Amino acid sequence: MPHFYTEPTITVLARPQFIEPAHLPVNWMGESTDGERLAEFAGRLCYMSQKNPANRTTREYLENIKKQGHGSVLEHATYSLLFEGVSRSLTHELVRHRAGFAYSQLSQRYVDESEAAFVVPPSIIGDESLLKAWQTQIESAQTSYVALVAELMERYKWVEDKVHRRKMAREAARGVLPNSTETKIVVTANVRGWRTMLELRSSEGAEFEIRRMAVMTLRIMQKEAPGMFSDFETYIAPDRAEAARIAYHKI
Repeated sequence: MPHFYTEPTITVLARPQFIEPAHLPVNWMGESTDGERLAEFAGRLCYMSQKNPANRTTREYLENIKKQGHGSVLEHATYSLLFEGVSRSLTHELVRHRAGFAYSQLSQRYVDESEAAFVVPPSIIGDESLLKAWQTQIESAQTSYVALVAELMERYKWVEDKVHRRKMAREAARGVLPNSTETKIVVTANVRGWRTMLELRSSEGAEFEIRRMAVMTLRIMQKEAPGMFSDFETYIAPDRAEAARIAYHKI
């Protein structure tokens, strides 16, 4: 029996480390993270306002940045996240976000999927009849994959390089695997990119799985950098699933 995911797992891999230059010290006020201070420092450099004449805390400063739409300073802060328990259907949508993003995803050509996991579509969770029918199709597809790999390995037995032979077999056999096949992907983006992606993918119009992932990611980013994501609000949408909305649109 394959493993079935009912929600993703998200891990923070990297966050900014801010090193303040001794010759340009900022009069910092209030609590902040390295990513937030980096963005504030970059913004203050533009006007040489390191003395903080308005006596704003870092998060008040960033609130004004968002309000004014000066999103460029947010591009300096970059975060890397590992997503697991997401489907290839989700990542097909996710990788459409290009500006400010970098991706590294599990390769079905190199990785054996004979024991692959699968992601249960959110709309099916809780309905035993639909879940059973879906699982039957999934198990059939995986059985077909295993059989095809074995047959293709035999067909290409004349290829001496076993690694290349396995790639040839898996790249052909993966065609029978469904979009629900679980994958893993490392995603790196600057804060401006994360904000744009989360605005679009946490909205009511987004597909349920990526919307669930976006809401989970939003909560992580609100802990990592509250001042840069505080204008997002989560709520229960009319379709009874969580969604989020933003105050400052596409800065």
